[in-house]
Amino acid sequence: MSEKSASIHEVDTKHVERIHEGGKDNGLDVAAVLDDRDMEAVQPDEREDKETRRIVRKIDMRLLPVLATIYSFALIDRVNLPNARIAGMDEDLQLSIGNRYTLITMIFFVPYVIFQFPANIVIRKLGACLWLSSLVVAWGVVSIGIGFNTSWTQTMGCRVLLGILEAGYYPGCIFLLSCWYLRYEVQKRFSAFYLLALLSSGFSNILAYGLSQMNGVGGLRGWRWIFIMEGIITVLLGMLGYIAIVDFPDKSTKPGLIVRKPFLSIDEAKIVLARIDRDRGDAVVDKLTTKKVLFYLRDWKIWEYAWLYLLNNTVTYSFGFFLPIILKSEMGYSTAMSQVLAFPPYVAAAPWMFFTAWVADRYRKRGLILIFNCLAAIMGVAMMGFAYSNPAARYAGVFFGVCGANSNVPTILSYMHNNIVGQMKRSVASASIIGGGAIGGIIASNIFRQQDAPRYVPAMGVVIATQAVSILHVLKNFWIYARRNRKADSGELVIEGQEGFRHTL
Repeated sequence: MSEKSASIHEVDTKHVERIHEGGKDNGLDVAAVLDDRDMEAVQPDEREDKETRRIVRKIDMRLLPVLATIYSFALIDRVNLPNARIAGMDEDLQLSIGNRYTLITMIFFVPYVIFQFPANIVIRKLGACLWLSSLVVAWGVVSIGIGFNTSWTQTMGCRVLLGILEAGYYPGCIFLLSCWYLRYEVQKRFSAFYLLALLSSGFSNILAYGLSQMNGVGGLRGWRWIFIMEGIITVLLGMLGYIAIVDFPDKSTKPGLIVRKPFLSIDEAKIVLARIDRDRGDAVVDKLTTKKVLFYLRDWKIWEYAWLYLLNNTVTYSFGFFLPIILKSEMGYSTAMSQVLAFPPYVAAAPWMFFTAWVADRYRKRGLILIFNCLAAIMGVAMMGFAYSNPAARYAGVFFGVCGANSNVPTILSYMHNNIVGQMKRSVASASIIGGGAIGGIIASNIFRQQDAPRYVPAMGVVIATQAVSILHVLKNFWIYARRNRKADSGELVIEGQEGFRHTL
């Protein structure tokens, strides 16, 4: 261990640990944070030393795999409708009548948007492990229930319950991850989290095909087994969450719900909290009040990031909801091939997403990467939607569209977290941005109308327009953020209430 690292461990604990906001969070959680002397002991180059890198790897290996694996089944439970639909659900529940399928798809997002804010407040009260794991078990049970539905209205009701329960998981994970990493580490972690989930959910098309082959087992149609088996897996993952999910950094030295050994030692926690506070000055949790929430919501940046995420998720959900259907009805592939061919574009998104994340973190730029991915999505959707005489080009367009739009998910999340300071303000911003993405899901479920099948030309135009508007917003931010940074350099402005803080372009 380096001398600088060792200096942290030598600090007298009476000068190191202080109790935040009266000491206990609901009588349970005590926050141990570093005082100013500890901040000075941890120099910027220390984050690269051996001990710090070891701790960051430990965080990576514990946080990312379990959160991403569980989220993958959230995505699967959310977007397995098209696979179930072409596996017999359409006929059994008569979903092709009117806009029934659109309504079932859309209704999920109404409670999903409404419950974002309260869910991201509850996570700090109950703790990440208890809150997130309980949500997972509950929505797994609901997914199993869908497998026994006998009418489309019952399915509507189950989708509402799914929306309520899943509302807390994704924004909770994003908020939790943002509290553990530095601003220019976070996009690679968001990418790893999202990519692991994306690959797993992409595999869901193949999984759904395999489960649909259980047609007739127990007297149930194949589409029912898709929901039942995937729901059972989700419940088991939720049980695993009670063991594996760790809490926020300031609670990382407390015993877990089942595994009583703390995730970090006191010394490890000090290093984590010191580097976070040095990076953005918000290692200490600020108490959230209604007045603060209303004040935070006056920041236009929070709403713009939510708007950007809405625009982007209109594209990602369009692919998630309708790609197997488009491959079958418009491109002429069989049911089996439609489910299989929907997977390779998500595999291709892996190197694309990691490369763009590496560039964005390495050069500390978000906007340029966002524009690059938007252009790729525009090109891909245009090829997919309008290259009627060239099937190979249309399928190639799927790759560009999936890679560009999905790579912008961690890009936009990082863009927001790099420019918002304060744990609870980021909690509000996380809920806002995920809520915006959910509204994008509502839009996606409505623009692909039954009467526009099989080519869905109006929907393709809307998807392209969302990416063009995103580019204009980022160009506008280049000018605004650069201007604010210049004012901060000259001492005319203190950005986000933090001396020395600068916007990430």
